[in-house]
Amino acid sequence: MILDPEQLYKIANLAKLEIAEDTVQPLVEDLSRILSMVEQLNGVETEAVWPMAHPLNATQRLRQDRVTEPDKRTELQSIAPAVEDALYLVPKVIE
Repeated sequence: MILDPEQLYKIANLAKLEIAEDTVQPLVEDLSRILSMVEQLNGVETEAVWPMAHPLNATQRLRQDRVTEPDKRTELQSIAPAVEDALYLVPKVIE
């Protein structure tokens, strides 16, 4: 796809960018090359290719799901200003 300067100005306006006059032509050429490459990538047959999150077939090592911290709820709630049914009570902030 070949961009023209008018299309570049429309894109810049949508992106709220200001483009200096001396950079218009190099930007048009660069963006045209990028869009041509994207068009070329769109032409690749990917019907039989499964999407993947990582190019290597690696699995994440997981840790055991076990409690490692002691239960300090009673100790911590003993110093709280207000507790009810093991929940901290806080003042209402929205009227």
